[in-house]
Amino acid sequence: MARRLALVLTTTLSLALAAVAAPAAAAPAPVGPETGEAASALAAVYAATARFQRHEEAVKAGYVPDKYCVTNRSGPGALGYPHFNHKLDNSVDPAHPTALFYEDDKKGGKRLVGVQWLVYDRDQNLATSDDRPALFGKAFKGPQRGNFPGQPIHYALHLWLWKKNPLGEFETYNPAVSCRPGTVRPTPQV
Repeated sequence: MARRLALVLTTTLSLALAAVAAPAAAAPAPVGPETGEAASALAAVYAATARFQRHEEAVKAGYVPDKYCVTNRSGPGALGYPHFNHKLDNSVDPAHPTALFYEDDKKGGKRLVGVQWLVYDRDQNLATSDDRPALFGKAFKGPQRGNFPGQPIHYALHLWLWKKNPLGEFETYNPAVSCRPGTVRPTPQV
């Protein structure tokens, strides 16, 4: 475990240094999630979340684990086990995501696979989006209804930072993430 954490920290530091110390190109750099400010923001997320590879560190930092694994009910993939720190709702700081997503590591533990930022819609109107935030050069998805009673209409941005998503790093669900049988929230009986 210590060896894996050392590798993660070394990789994180390398990405951060590369983003900050990269020489300016003669031609303007293309705009995208891997360049300029977006690259610096991505390096900040790696640096800030590397310690959460150790599940207990996330819990100590205020991320509350959900006991259920979340699947995509309308298609392939899953989110995994969400861990929310609602004190970080409305953050667009790369170093402070609202949620962390974990999957079972097949050894009885959890492995960090992704993160999410969640920002409340200012006017709580699904028909307007003039306050849509962006991060990494990507607009947040939404506005969308709350996922549980009392959660406001909001925007969300997912980033599959620690596990590749074949559909794209900013897609909501990751088909490479799955939930073990018996770990999904039961469907409410009507």
